[in-house]
Amino acid sequence: MAEQGEGQGGRQGAERRFGEHVAVRRHAYVAELALDRPKAMNAVSTQMARSIAAACDALAADRDVRVVVLTSTHERAFCVGADLKERNSFTDADLVRQRPVARAAYTGVLELPMPTVAAVHGFALGGGFELALSCDLIVADRTAVVGLPEVSVGVIPGGGGTQLLPRRVGAARAAELIFSARRLEAAEARELGLVDELVEEGRDREEALALAGRIAANSPVGLRAAKRALRLGHGLDLRAGLEVEDAAWRSVAFSGDRAEGVAAFNEKRKPEWPGE
Repeated sequence: MAEQGEGQGGRQGAERRFGEHVAVRRHAYVAELALDRPKAMNAVSTQMARSIAAACDALAADRDVRVVVLTSTHERAFCVGADLKERNSFTDADLVRQRPVARAAYTGVLELPMPTVAAVHGFALGGGFELALSCDLIVADRTAVVGLPEVSVGVIPGGGGTQLLPRRVGAARAAELIFSARRLEAAEARELGLVDELVEEGRDREEALALAGRIAANSPVGLRAAKRALRLGHGLDLRAGLEVEDAAWRSVAFSGDRAEGVAAFNEKRKPEWPGE
């Protein structure tokens, strides 16, 4: 993947591009992963999928990043899903070859080791909503329209939707939403738990970055371990889940962050996390 720009380090406002349609911007310890294909409402083409995966690989390896916020540069859409115009030209062999490329984009977001927040406005449909579902938290503004309409075009949600949506809203509700292919406006999406926070129109990015900033004030070692425990423990019986939690606790109990956190608490000052 050809990348443009300089490495980010910890510099405020530094930007690094991955291909033509994905940008990563730094806001101190928060990284903003911006979908930037406005002419197609961020429809995910093969090349854009490669760029998302490459950006996630770089973010996962960056120990300075404590939180990632997934945003859109399009005024009226977060992401409308797969690029169906591109797929209309595919042979069956093309579709088979593209599948691992597409999967790598969604799993790239899903497997980021730090907390992730999606900032959603306008349309977040199909694969676009699956990108948001791959994040830990979803902040949406009142223009948001979300849904998984894949069965209406003869496929199924293939970017994690059949697994991630029931984990949010339960099996029966997820079945109704996927089988009906219906779209939900922001208020209903919030009521049913498809999004976590509903904000005023045009404020999704600002509020998501603010939330990320509050999260990023905490121990980066603790944040990654807490996410690991949450993800690995989900769906396990209680005893097994507590073993996952214990393993995550042991990974941080003797860390520099733990020592600094305790010292800062006792000295009544803000901690300066070593991140190790």
